[in-house]
Amino acid sequence: MKYSGAVRYSLKATVSTISQLNPLLQPVLLAVAITAGVYDIRSRRIPNWVALTGLLLGLIGNTAIFHLPGLRAAVLGMGLALLVYFPLYLVRGMGAGDVKLMGAIGAITGPGNWIVIFIITALLGGACALALVLWRGALPRTLGNLAFIVSELVHLRAPFRRRQEIDVRNPNALRLPHGSVIALAAIAFVTCYPLVA
Repeated sequence: MKYSGAVRYSLKATVSTISQLNPLLQPVLLAVAITAGVYDIRSRRIPNWVALTGLLLGLIGNTAIFHLPGLRAAVLGMGLALLVYFPLYLVRGMGAGDVKLMGAIGAITGPGNWIVIFIITALLGGACALALVLWRGALPRTLGNLAFIVSELVHLRAPFRRRQEIDVRNPNALRLPHGSVIALAAIAFVTCYPLVA
């Protein structure tokens, strides 16, 4: 029973660490996310050095500020981000740079704050994608692609194998620079954080 109490205390310390984003880590989050967003808009790729720098700063920063619970929160944040984003990469719905960027952001913010950033990213990304689809007049084709993707995934098949236009690596695919959406979400999170903390 003493062991389970120690585990419970450790988990509680990790959760309390995650719920607060130290003011020293906010500029790190913004610098990493905005740099990645600018690169993604300009070249449609996020350099490895940006994600690696964010990952290292997240691990080192959280450990320096919160000690072992901070390291644990950084690793959990990175792990959660990879758990969510890596399957999207495998079905070619997301680029590898986006996955690595979100892993770095998870290491900087911890899992609790990463979930908030992920939700903001999903909402902003959905709104931007809808605007892009409407602007290009591609709504019927997009809805058809969505139905196809769901059907293929239900049958445990990779959708990009039978329809190349939905592969994020295809230059003819209708794509949105996801790194820029992640940057907007990080800005919104840091801006609104004092209002909800």
